[in-house]
Amino acid sequence: MISFFSKYKAFGIVLFVLSCIIIYLFYNALQPKKLLRIYQPADFNSELMDSTITHVKKYHTIADFSLINQNGDTITQEDYKNKIYIADFFFTTCPTICPQMTKNMAFIQEQTKNDPEILLLSHSVTPEIDSVPQLKKYALEKGVLDEKWNLLTGDKKQIYELARKSYLAVKSDGDGGPYDMIHTENFILVDKERRIRGAYNGTSKEEMNRLLQDLEVLRLSYLN
Repeated sequence: MISFFSKYKAFGIVLFVLSCIIIYLFYNALQPKKLLRIYQPADFNSELMDSTITHVKKYHTIADFSLINQNGDTITQEDYKNKIYIADFFFTTCPTICPQMTKNMAFIQEQTKNDPEILLLSHSVTPEIDSVPQLKKYALEKGVLDEKWNLLTGDKKQIYELARKSYLAVKSDGDGGPYDMIHTENFILVDKERRIRGAYNGTSKEEMNRLLQDLEVLRLSYLN
């Protein structure tokens, strides 16, 4: 009897290991995959958007745009077609939250620089000050990679409307004109269908780690 069990001991061990592997694979297959929610204007603070879209609960996407980057090139939605990207609003002379936001965007750039499907997009809220030469100077100082990160200037009305009707990322000032803006610290995660998939505090390192985690979830969702 002892010799019988000894004879089949190795077989039993192999069978046990295979059973554990099969159970593990079945367990993982049955676990719901993590997905990012699709954000709509109704999910955001109404102060961050135009009053005409506060009620929108589905089908919100980023509008078409045409602006100028730090190299004097025209950048449109076509440059971001089939790309995941992170957008924000800033200005080069901002002494408060912008330096930390830019530092954190540079951190995201470093973490994603080898992934051509992930891009960055920063819009100036003072385009009358942030000319192409000014943006280029700023880009060189901050280590912006031209193929990865566009700093945009251009028509202030268009930038205002993008901020208030598409990205939901700035507050209206109103003291100096109809298109004055007070930008927030928000980084906006946009998917390949131009939908908002997340909003993050661009001054927080912890939020940048959360953004990177969500980026990976979103990236993997396109592999299935």
